[in-house]
Amino acid sequence: MPIYEYQCSACAHQLEALQKMTDEPLKECPVCHQAALTRLVSAAGFQLKGTGWYATDYRPKSGAASEEKPASPAAEAKPAADKPVQSDKKGDS
Repeated sequence: MPIYEYQCSACAHQLEALQKMTDEPLKECPVCHQAALTRLVSAAGFQLKGTGWYATDYRPKSGAASEEKPASPAAEAKPAADKPVQSDKKGDS
C-alpha cells in the first residue's frame, strides 16, 4: 500500500497516511479537525540501483534474430589468416 502525504490548509499540519489506492483521500485534519486536508505530490520511495537492464531482459521473442548486429566491415575486409599460403614456385629439391 502506498504512503500518501497530506497538508492542512488551515493549520499547515503535515501528515502521512498508509492507504489503499482505492481509498478516498483524507479530508479532516487530526489537529484542528477542519476539512482542509489536501494530498501532496511526493517523490517515489524507491531507487533503481545497479548496472541497469540487459538487452535480453523483457525482449519480445518474435523477431529476435532480425535484431542481431551485422558483422563489422573491418572484419569482412581482412583475409582469412587460417588458410595456408601456397606459392607457385617449386622447391629446390
